[in-house]
Amino acid sequence: MLRYLNKCSHGRGAWLLMAFTALALELVALWFQHVMLLKPCVLCIYERSALFGVMGAGIVGAIAPKTPLRFVAILIWLYSAWRGIQLAYEHTMIQLHPSPFMTCDFAARFPSWLPLDKWLPQVFVASGDCAEKQWQFLSLEMPQWLLGIFVAYFVVAALVLIAQPFKPKKRDLFGR
Repeated sequence: MLRYLNKCSHGRGAWLLMAFTALALELVALWFQHVMLLKPCVLCIYERSALFGVMGAGIVGAIAPKTPLRFVAILIWLYSAWRGIQLAYEHTMIQLHPSPFMTCDFAARFPSWLPLDKWLPQVFVASGDCAEKQWQFLSLEMPQWLLGIFVAYFVVAALVLIAQPFKPKKRDLFGR
């Protein structure tokens, strides 16, 4: 399996697939916000940002998968997935154990050099409450689904990183 993951990390297809899955999740989030009129909270916006990080890692990996740039993409992927896990876990705990002492901010705080909420307010402006449960599927709330998604991204990223020293086997004419 590790040899297979190493082989996949050297091709553009796997990286583009990862970027596409993150893009699909972003489009679903925008559907929830603008069509179903669900209000994203600050943690939702930060979770979106982590998904954009995963998508960015896929794009970086697809640019030059056979070069050391692949390792930069893996690090971006690991970091974004880990931050997504942290954010989705915090969001899940706020929803499962509501408390007046555990709340989220009213507005997202992006760095001054990257004011995403000013550049793309349709995507990065929060208007909801983190403790409010707005959507559920198979008895799980949205942050619980995101927690599972980010864990899956992280596990695969860790396996791909571990697989890097495992070179694919060279096969001769008779498949040995």
